[in-house]
Amino acid sequence: MNKDIVNGLWAETAPAAPSLTNFEGEREVDIVIIGGGYTGLSSALHLAEQGTEAVLLEAEHIGFGGAGRNVGLVNAGLWLMPEDVIKIIGTEFGERVIKELGNSPDLVFDLIEKHGIDCEAIRKGTLHCAHSSGGFKALRQREEQWQKRGAPVRLLSKEEAEPKIGSKAFHGALLDLRAGTVQPLAYANGLAHAAQKAGAELFIKSPVTKIQKTGKKWEIKTDRGIIKAKAVIQACQGYASHGFKKEKKSLIPFNYFQFATNPLPEEVVKTILPQGHGAWDTNLILSSYRLDKAGRLVVGSVGSVDKLGHGLHKNWAQRTIDRVFPQVKESDCGYSLEYGWSGRIAMTSNHVPRFHVFDDSYITVTSYNGRGIGPGTLFGKLMAEYFLNDASDRIPLPVSKQKSIITRGFRGFAYELGARAYHFIQRRL
Repeated sequence: MNKDIVNGLWAETAPAAPSLTNFEGEREVDIVIIGGGYTGLSSALHLAEQGTEAVLLEAEHIGFGGAGRNVGLVNAGLWLMPEDVIKIIGTEFGERVIKELGNSPDLVFDLIEKHGIDCEAIRKGTLHCAHSSGGFKALRQREEQWQKRGAPVRLLSKEEAEPKIGSKAFHGALLDLRAGTVQPLAYANGLAHAAQKAGAELFIKSPVTKIQKTGKKWEIKTDRGIIKAKAVIQACQGYASHGFKKEKKSLIPFNYFQFATNPLPEEVVKTILPQGHGAWDTNLILSSYRLDKAGRLVVGSVGSVDKLGHGLHKNWAQRTIDRVFPQVKESDCGYSLEYGWSGRIAMTSNHVPRFHVFDDSYITVTSYNGRGIGPGTLFGKLMAEYFLNDASDRIPLPVSKQKSIITRGFRGFAYELGARAYHFIQRRL
């Protein structure tokens, strides 16, 4: 049976979020956080731990957006190579954000340990797999640039990579020992529990419909109440809605889907990513591979599993498993794809997150370009510190103005169309 629900497999296997209600009435607090993903939850947690009265407003439920739909790879750094980041935002900010995000998995796994978050956390590293000789050459560049900065990354030859991946389909892989995997929605729910325990107030089904400044305070309106606050942290990304619909005009729509098998036999599971690594490849239309705690193989790629794309992408996932991990089919275990879901990634035109200061007391960092877990957790903490310590220089990004991308609709359509065309063709021969 195929189970297509909002957060797919993750919603079925994640421990529950805390029991929360929607916001009603009128309140005055120190800081309001808008959005219940990694960024908002991290901000709420770090503010509450310092005794700041913080209220988080989520339009749907905890982890509704990318936090509940992603692959669960806790990667270090951005998708771009370090030197490309420097070319885009300069040496000063470039080296700072490279260092901070390179260490962001430390923060994620430290929080998991500190708060006892049950989220299938494994920190054995991730494997960036070369799909071609050109991909292997690009990985060598990544290795050189990260090793120059002291990162524990190592390029594996085809022969070294095969037993770690459990596949002969790749030319090698870059092993990054800073990274790991989590059950992404379980991590979000765990952050919510931790934030609530620390004293933050969290509300769901509480969409913000309007924000305005009156005197020195912000007035945040929901459909059932009003909160006045000294400061605002906006943490809604790819799923900005209600009073933030205009935010979407500054982002390029980009979707990513995943399909998960039923739990595979133990003898098969032992042959796929046997050391617990998560993996993805260097293909332009990239693919990702991982196992969950129950031994389900989860494969993903670019695209949306809406009514038109579901069957096409599902057939691709089936072929991918058969070609990349033929031991699954050869075991005659009769596997099936039980879950299929997709989510929206907040993308910028240059693949670097944006820091917007709408007012000295109203800020946001947005668009992690497919690297949400580490950056979301880190920037949530840094935005909390921005207000806690009056540390306006704490964000390692230049301040930029929010601008609409005129071609966003066309580019989003082109990504989806290209992904569908590629998935229709790939691995048929």
